[in-house]
Amino acid sequence: MGKSCLERVDIYIMTDLLKPSPLAPDMFPEMPPLAGVQLSTVATGMKYQGRDDLLLMHFPDGAAVAGVFTQSKTRSAPVDWCRRQCQGGQPARAVLVNAGNANAFTGKAGDNAMRMTIDAVAAALDCAPEEVYVSSTGVIGEVLDADKITDRILMAKAGLSTTGWEDAAKAIRTTDTFAKGATATAVLDGQEVRINGIAKGSGMIAPNMATMLGYIATDAALPAQVLQQILSRTTAVSFNAITVDSDTSTSDTVLAFATGAVDAGADITDADDPRLAEFYVAFEAMMIDLAQQIVRDGEGATKFITVRVTGAEDDRAAKVIALSIANSPLVKTAIAGEDANWGRIVMAVGKAGEAADRDRLQIEIGGQRLTEGGMATADYDEDACTAHLKGQNIDILVDVGVDGPGLATVWTCDLTHGYITINADYRS
Repeated sequence: MGKSCLERVDIYIMTDLLKPSPLAPDMFPEMPPLAGVQLSTVATGMKYQGRDDLLLMHFPDGAAVAGVFTQSKTRSAPVDWCRRQCQGGQPARAVLVNAGNANAFTGKAGDNAMRMTIDAVAAALDCAPEEVYVSSTGVIGEVLDADKITDRILMAKAGLSTTGWEDAAKAIRTTDTFAKGATATAVLDGQEVRINGIAKGSGMIAPNMATMLGYIATDAALPAQVLQQILSRTTAVSFNAITVDSDTSTSDTVLAFATGAVDAGADITDADDPRLAEFYVAFEAMMIDLAQQIVRDGEGATKFITVRVTGAEDDRAAKVIALSIANSPLVKTAIAGEDANWGRIVMAVGKAGEAADRDRLQIEIGGQRLTEGGMATADYDEDACTAHLKGQNIDILVDVGVDGPGLATVWTCDLTHGYITINADYRS
């Protein structure tokens, strides 16, 4: 007797997880323990078999929190919960993340299920429910089976340790083919502080605030309002500068935590404080690293594409144009097919609706200038362009010719048959 549709999908997803994206890093980074953070993962069997799918992060002494969240009008219950806690300045004692069910568009039943899991964590860790942050990722429209989670909370508590960042990154995956992590250090107030981060994301990637799910922790003692400034600003040039398929998730959440285990930065009141310069650079670099890993794991991706736009009216206009190029199915499929059809880039610039001078538009692919004077350059070498497109890292530069100061960089991937295969059978 044949397997059911859902059984076949589970087998497909688990098989796919064994085959990392061709753009994946060689290995997960070595991520040392971060003072003030404990981690544990367990398997609930909610959707996946043979793997952990529930992450518990614990901050024994509490942590300051900052967050950025999806702007989707159909956002999930966990997004609303976390946003309220962040806006209220509520510190964190725990984060609970489940994979396989987004608990989005599930009405009061979904709210109740979420509260059951929050209450279970609060009871296990002896903290207030308002100190528990929660995220869910997976299928939309299916009510969360809270019992499968609450039954594992004590097991998760028993497994808490200061190591396990890679296991944590693995547990929050859905269609991801590899675990995503990054780490950095910086000197703040004469002391070395660490920043660790993990993220998940592969499809439904066009964030309108942050990434799919991301969790950043530092042992610095930064106040919540300063951490929020840093997170919001660095999100703009990292998670808000990536796209896989132009779709914004109902669950997008990035949370940042400062445990204060290292007594550095506690009296800083503004992210522009010069004392934060090295920390800010390290934090931003780590955010960009995580964001780019998501693009490198784009569903079915074989090419990592950097789109840079210059000469626009302002940075906002430049970003709109860059995203128009990066989200164009015609541009993305041409790159997938290694077809030097740069006319599709011209099209994408034109449809963006921002100021552009057709006759001064300059397009470069792989460093080769392709256009000038409103047409192809006299010495355009299509063979050289095609050779660049045969590589894994594709560079596109567009100057829109209006002599404005606007600049933007966006990262995306190609669009292949693999994306259709995964999403035609998604229900993971």
